Amino acid sequence: MTRALTLHDLMVAGIALVAGTAAAVLLRVILRWLGVRAGRTKWSGDDIIVDGLRTIVPWAAVTGGAAVAASALPLTARVGRNVTMTLTAVLILAATVTVARVVAGMVQALAQSRSGVAGSATIFVNITRVVVLAMGFLVMLETLGVSIAPLLTALGVGGLAVALALQDTLANLFAGVHILASRTVQPGHYIKLSSGEEGYVVDINWRNTVVRTLSDNLVIIPNTKLSGTNMTNYHRPEQQMSLNVQVGVGYDSDLEHVEHVTIEVVKSVMADVEGGLPDHEPLVRFHTFGDSRIGFTVILGVGEFSDQYRIKHEFIKRLHKRYRAEGISVPAPRRIVSVHQTEIPQPELPIPGPRLATDAMTTPVNPTPPV
Repeated sequence: MTRALTLHDLMVAGIALVAGTAAAVLLRVILRWLGVRAGRTKWSGDDIIVDGLRTIVPWAAVTGGAAVAASALPLTARVGRNVTMTLTAVLILAATVTVARVVAGMVQALAQSRSGVAGSATIFVNITRVVVLAMGFLVMLETLGVSIAPLLTALGVGGLAVALALQDTLANLFAGVHILASRTVQPGHYIKLSSGEEGYVVDINWRNTVVRTLSDNLVIIPNTKLSGTNMTNYHRPEQQMSLNVQVGVGYDSDLEHVEHVTIEVVKSVMADVEGGLPDHEPLVRFHTFGDSRIGFTVILGVGEFSDQYRIKHEFIKRLHKRYRAEGISVPAPRRIVSVHQTEIPQPELPIPGPRLATDAMTTPVNPTPPV
């Protein structure tokens, strides 16, 4: 038999609940201060850990206060057992949410540090979060006395039906996992598909890949299409790339002087313009005797794909200014067309002869019949 409820029991239970709530508020304030301190460090992991603790620590304090209050009250064995199971389930749920946030945050930070962009491969983040939450949910059910064996069996049978109904979705999911696992494409890479779409990969999620074009528009590409098409990745095998610019000078130019001046301009552009490679060795290669000029290729180095427009813009301006100062001509394309006119013989026409005066008197006259 349980003893009777007294005022002392109520006071102890109330004090325990108030103490647990006060501890939760105090710990939350401390964690907020720690979050500010963690934000000043270079490592992002401490921010993720502190953010995760903001969920578990206050709930743990409240749950602890409620457990002390329950132990101070004269509860029956059945009620006490139910209260303990409920508080344990709440604590497991809070711990599961905390672990899911911390692990998903770590995966997000790792993907971001490797890609160098704000967006990341959320497919791994979502899979990690779902797995942790599912495991925590099963543990919570086991704690509450619910057998999970029939549930797992039902999930196995139902999973087959779901897989048949969501073939396209699952195909995109596994295609996205394959793309990331093979490391052919990562967030932050600049890609161009054979169908014409191109841009920076912002995110690879469970269904599609998000690509941001240079005009700041988003192109949504299904993962199955991305994995099954011809694609050029301008960040593989390395991010730096060469830029070829076609130039031509007149036939009266000193090619040695042209090469020397062009190389000086390339070096100045590589050293001064953002996106250039100061240690790049400039190259000039003559290749064509054109109609009005000698053509050659200038090879520059750029840090990544989008830098080529700025580098080419500045190089052409500086090269044109330097050529004008050095007296090097860049003739406009021209072509001489010669037209030869030939006389076409005219056919000889018959010249009419003079008409006889008797022609006017050729009208026949009927003779007068004889009398």
